[in-house]
Amino acid sequence: MKITERILAEAWWQKAAGHARLQTVGLPPVAHSADELEDSPAWTEGDALHLLLDEDGTVRGHHDPYWEAFATGDLDQVLYLIAEAAIYGPGGSPQEAADALDGIDPAWGRRFRGGGLDVTGTVAACGRDPLEGLGWLAVPWTKQVPYTTLAFYRAEPGRTVDPERLALLYGADPAQVAAGTRLKDLWAVDSGRTLWDRGGETCCFGRTGEWTFLLYHDTLPGSFADQEAYAALGIKESVSLSANSVQSIYTFDYLRDGHRVDDGRDVLELLAYERGRIPYTRGGELDFLNRALRRAELDHPELTSTYELYFHALEESLGLRLPRRDFAEGAVRTASWAGK
Repeated sequence: MKITERILAEAWWQKAAGHARLQTVGLPPVAHSADELEDSPAWTEGDALHLLLDEDGTVRGHHDPYWEAFATGDLDQVLYLIAEAAIYGPGGSPQEAADALDGIDPAWGRRFRGGGLDVTGTVAACGRDPLEGLGWLAVPWTKQVPYTTLAFYRAEPGRTVDPERLALLYGADPAQVAAGTRLKDLWAVDSGRTLWDRGGETCCFGRTGEWTFLLYHDTLPGSFADQEAYAALGIKESVSLSANSVQSIYTFDYLRDGHRVDDGRDVLELLAYERGRIPYTRGGELDFLNRALRRAELDHPELTSTYELYFHALEESLGLRLPRRDFAEGAVRTASWAGK
């Protein structure tokens, strides 16, 4: 059935009429063109949900005029997304929202808990300490500690990206790499003063699980100059998290098979993620992160930082981890840049 504005309004009225929580929630503003959407006077009221209705019946959801939060021709999905936006927004409790949606439609409650548009079954709780995987580094990283850039690399199944070769291609000192220099070795020089004064001229590297990591501040000119050697590493995926605490810019960049996975939005800023607001297009390339973030919100209400939630979601969805104990004990591999 093709969705029209009349069908949408009648369906919403029928759904809302039977549930006290929705009776005061009106149908979001409906536009029929991009210009009409952009000119909506309701934008002055904040980032409330707006709908753009195409001629073919596709409904596109927007929380601002220029970014599409979802696109679907399924009427039940549209009704669910309107209810979700009304019940669970920034500052809300995900568990309370899940319970409220259960009361409206048990399938909606399951859909909310799964974080996607499809109706899922029971999702197992995480059951792990989120600050033991990747989340422990989230808050220090926003202050560029221990490094500005956290880069991860993964090869095709059955292969690994050699951390020493990767560090050398970036410009790590070959002698320190060959010697197996550790972070604690730099701590031992001048009571750590050398590391404090010259941290910007060093990197840390290693492998955890399927991913090889390389942490650094600034790379030297000529990094990756040997393209053949870089290609020989067999990298299929890379994730780069970059922090600039002075400008409050924190970015996430995910490449897979040479393609940037970004729903067409280029490098993504983490500041766009607010607790209670799915940050990426529903059903899009990054929907796996939407789902992981919803699970993180439900499983770990004790996490007060959205960066911790985001880092935990990256761990759950992509398997990114960093060895917290190795950093605490200084056992992680490190090297200065060659010539420094």
